[in-house]
Amino acid sequence: MATRKIRMTIADPAGDGLIAWSPDGNSLLYTSPIDDTVSNYYKNNRLFITPASTTTPTPKEIGAGFDEDKYIQDWNPKGIFFIASQRTRSSLFHLDPSTGNITPVTIPLDVVNNVSFSKDGQQMAYSGRNYTGLSEIYTSTSQLTHLSDQLKGWPLPDNEVIQWKSKDGATIEGILLKPANYDEKKKYPLLVVIHGGPTGVDRPEPIPTYVYPIAQWCEKGALVLRVNYRGSAGYGEKFRALNVRNLGVGDMWDVISGVDYLNRQGLIDTTRMGCMGWSQGGYISAFLTTHTAIFKAISVGAGISDWATYYVSTDITPFTREYLKATPWQERAIYEKTSPITTINQARTPTLIQHGELDHRVPISDAYELYRGLQDNHVPSRLIIYKGFGHGITKPKERLAAIWHNWQWFAKYIWGEDVTLP
Repeated sequence: MATRKIRMTIADPAGDGLIAWSPDGNSLLYTSPIDDTVSNYYKNNRLFITPASTTTPTPKEIGAGFDEDKYIQDWNPKGIFFIASQRTRSSLFHLDPSTGNITPVTIPLDVVNNVSFSKDGQQMAYSGRNYTGLSEIYTSTSQLTHLSDQLKGWPLPDNEVIQWKSKDGATIEGILLKPANYDEKKKYPLLVVIHGGPTGVDRPEPIPTYVYPIAQWCEKGALVLRVNYRGSAGYGEKFRALNVRNLGVGDMWDVISGVDYLNRQGLIDTTRMGCMGWSQGGYISAFLTTHTAIFKAISVGAGISDWATYYVSTDITPFTREYLKATPWQERAIYEKTSPITTINQARTPTLIQHGELDHRVPISDAYELYRGLQDNHVPSRLIIYKGFGHGITKPKERLAAIWHNWQWFAKYIWGEDVTLP
């Protein structure tokens, strides 16, 4: 401060991100892939501690043996604390900055969202939930909110974590939702809902939503399967890398094998099945539209239809290179293999396409391309553009409209009902 000179502390080729200062102010905690610019999206993040005052610091990596992304919550006199996904759970961990030892912190919740500490690290407040409730606010000694009380008396679906083997032997988990009045003697229509990311993760929850009326479908008399396909968070780095150069293809294996598993259990009516998803889930749904005929209807939300079109238009261009390991100009074949549009001529499934007008993450050109291909092949299809929205439908009125559009689409093709929008 006395000299007002700026000094470079860390300058790795791939970029660095400051996370926190040590409690004494003498060290920095930061994250960096060092020189790795080709696998950031699916590899575990790396943490380093470095002295703040040294002109030639020697950073020390910490937590390298922990096989998941680590989301730092605080560095206080008690140590470093981070949250990480563990399959369908989310937990808090303590990292000793001197030894690198990692130990779980006991919090009686299935999903820990955020944690805040007092300056001395003695007191803690946190948010999170159990599988059957909504997120609440807690301190170390008490629960401050009771939002889950509003669910009392609702006919909520039952959530069950299930496992099956995919085509290549990979173990896949999913969340199976059943109606509250589930009858094991019946076979039910099945709706598959696919999360985005691809490094998202689905967990059991009482009222999963977004633009898909999942709880309402269960109450209507359907099973819903939410698939944690390869690439999902919470299952380790190797699992997140299973769809590298295999996007769409391996993801499709995971969805189809999940459907086959439920069919072998005698749970579903395979003549009444639908599939949907947003973002990466929309891409996988589009891939299923042009590669399968097992579903009666599909809904593609903000999905990629052509990786080459996407590559030159998206605001995260490196994502495509990292997963496909090439540009369209270097290896056209991998772009064709993983693009739904390549097999558009074999599409037969009625498909609803939903997309934000101003989407920069998945540009709207991908929606137009898929829609035109389906129309030219005389596949029943509908394109709905949400004016003024980007990658997400974020306002209540328009989100409700998107929910109704999905309710109407699947009511027609799964239940044979004509629903008039309110």
